Order: sequence, then C-alpha cells, then structure tokens
Amino acid sequence: MPDTLAWIIAGGLLMSAIAMVGGVTAFMKPATLERILLPLVSLAAATLLGGAFFHMLPGGLESLAPLAATAWLVAGFSAFLLLEQLLHWHHSHSAQEERYRPVTYLILLGNGIHNFIGGLAIASTFLIDPRAGISAWIAAVAHEVPQELGDFGVLVHGGWSRRRALTWNVLSALTFPLGALIAYAISRHFDVVWLMLFGAGNFVYIAASDLIPEIKQQASLRTAAVHFGFFAAGLLLMFILACCFYH
Repeated sequence: MPDTLAWIIAGGLLMSAIAMVGGVTAFMKPATLERILLPLVSLAAATLLGGAFFHMLPGGLESLAPLAATAWLVAGFSAFLLLEQLLHWHHSHSAQEERYRPVTYLILLGNGIHNFIGGLAIASTFLIDPRAGISAWIAAVAHEVPQELGDFGVLVHGGWSRRRALTWNVLSALTFPLGALIAYAISRHFDVVWLMLFGAGNFVYIAASDLIPEIKQQASLRTAAVHFGFFAAGLLLMFILACCFYH
C-alpha cells in the first residue's frame, strides 16, 4: 500500500507539472504566438470533444443505462450554459469589463473538473493494478499535452497575459493530485461515474459554444483549412488514444 500511495502521489504531481507545457510559448515572438493562437483553439476544441465522446461517455455507458448517462451529460452541458450566462452578467457589471472573456474562466473550471476526475480514475486503477495504473497514466499524458497547449492558447486569446495564464493553468491542474488522494482514501466506497458524465457535458458545451465559433470567423479559405486541419488532427489523436486504451 505505501508503494501504491507513492506511485499515486508521484503520478499526480507529474501530471500537474504538464500544465506548464504552455510556458514554451513564452519563448516565442508575439507575432508567432498570434499566428498559432487560433490553431491552438482548434486543437483545444477537438481534444475537448474527443475527450467527452471517445473517453468519458463510453466509460459512463459501461456503468449506467444510456438514458441515465446522456441525462448526466445534458445536465453538465446545461449547467455550463447557466454558468456562462452568470459570468456574462457579472462580466458586464465588472470594473474589468472586456478584459477577460468568460470562456477563459469556463476553461479553467472545466480543466479543474477534468483533472479531478482523471485523478480519481487513474489512482483507482493504481489501487487495482499498479502496472495498469502506469499504462493509464501514460495514456492520460498523451491526452493532456495537446489539451494543455490548446487551453493555454484559449486563455491568452481570451485576454490573459502568458504568465497569468500559465499560473492559473497550473493551479487548475492541482486538482489532479487532489482527486488522486481522495480516490486513495475512498475510491472503494464512492462511485463518481455521474461526475465523469457531467464533466463530459461541460467539455461539449465549451467546445461547441465558445471555441468552434472562434475558428469559424475566418474569411481566408487557407486559414480555415489550417484550423480544420488542427481540429481534425486533435479528434484523430483522441480517437487513436481511445482505441489503444479501451482495446
């Protein structure tokens, strides 16, 4: 058991450190960063959709009836619609009007929920079989790298400075080790499948309502093709990871 706890803690902290991958953009020229921001937004939209439909929803369907599973997904979607409405209202009455877009707060909240669920799931796998836990962790890393790059791009595109975006992205990632430690203590007595599906609904809402409209507002056919290429690549990556993980 102590060895398993050590694996869980080390894996959780390393996963949180991956949130710093967005810091590589600090070494780029502003013009270069501006050029890659919308492609990163495209990548983020794809990884969010892919994570929801290729990873989280199939896992939920293994434990719940289809109607119950989709009900939780719709609940997550609707909750984020309400949350964004409230954020828009607060934003319009705030002294920081038009400084930060509401979607940036949703990204951080969604990322925090996602990381918390990931911590619960991977730590539970470690408790069953450490070798399977390592495999699950590697698959999660492959998922997190493009997602963290995309999320960082969304935050900067939404008005955050690169330093502030990196700091808050790392803080939101700390929910992963938190979830892992909670799983270590109570995973055998606590079913979180509904929360996973609720989080999937959050991801679908952010991708479909906030990110995809951003990449559609381009007049150039070449630019649109580039953005769709990043979107398609993100979906393909998430699909391949799902195939490797579940089969």
